[in-house]
Amino acid sequence: MASLSAWLWDERFWLPAGVTWADLRGSPGAPLPQASDLCLALPLAFGIFSVRLLFERFLAKPCAVCLGVQVSARKKAEPNAILEKVFTSITKSPDDERLRGLSKQLDLEERIIERWFRRRRNQEKASVLAKFCESMWRLVFYIGIFCYGIVFLWKTPWFWDTKHCWYNYPYQPLSTQVYWYYIAEVSFYWSLMFSQFTDIKRKAAKLANYAKYQKLCDVLFGFFAIIFIGTRLCIYPLWVLNTAMFESWEIIGPYPSWWVFNPMLLLLQVLHIMWSYLILRLTCRAVTRGKVDRDERSDSESGSEEEVPGKQHRILRRNGHVKE
Repeated sequence: MASLSAWLWDERFWLPAGVTWADLRGSPGAPLPQASDLCLALPLAFGIFSVRLLFERFLAKPCAVCLGVQVSARKKAEPNAILEKVFTSITKSPDDERLRGLSKQLDLEERIIERWFRRRRNQEKASVLAKFCESMWRLVFYIGIFCYGIVFLWKTPWFWDTKHCWYNYPYQPLSTQVYWYYIAEVSFYWSLMFSQFTDIKRKAAKLANYAKYQKLCDVLFGFFAIIFIGTRLCIYPLWVLNTAMFESWEIIGPYPSWWVFNPMLLLLQVLHIMWSYLILRLTCRAVTRGKVDRDERSDSESGSEEEVPGKQHRILRRNGHVKE
């Protein structure tokens, strides 16, 4: 175990040449960043998650109801052992050949089996109300953390000149404001993991979309597209990548972890380009159709539950299975 810990925290990998962990212990008057600082993030994440539950129940949900977000009850798929086994272990969207096979095996019409799979898929997806509440929670957090960051970063020299990020690195005192900013961010994303799941404008646009305010949704999506592309394709490469790759090389020089984290930042830029392409494609489609369709990165419920007019199906029981 000791050898694993020594390998994981190898000074030669994490720190510039000639720097050791002992050098970063700091002093009471000028504390330096420590790995142990992150220990508070996990318990704080539980607190944030609890606040989220209260926020969604007592603020977001009533707000959704006031805005007319539909709270529709979904029809559940009838219990069927064979179809459930296919759904969980083989496929959630069977092709025509498998539908025909299941139809013969269960003596059910293909359309009934299709509807069963559609309802079963929808059971696993969050409702519009749940998505509204989640988006509202994220919107409020993003606005709050953005304003908090701007208030204290505005006064720092590295906000205006990114070279200050590397002067005297890594012997840079950790201010209380920076500490709580990072702890809040890490705790927030830990809290999202508890519920198994960047962008203030996109969340606002989603709220408008869920509330069926199409014009407001279109306007907010336009703002989101401009801000996303501006920050990810301009500010990120010109400021963040530039200082992480070139200014750091000039001031402190490369070291092993430099060769790991900078390629990861470049990979993130590739993702930014891909997402920007999807957003531009959605924007072009919105211009031609006159409205914004759903976000291609988000889940949507499967098709309608409508029956074929004039045709009814009766429910029978055969070999313990329910059929319509």
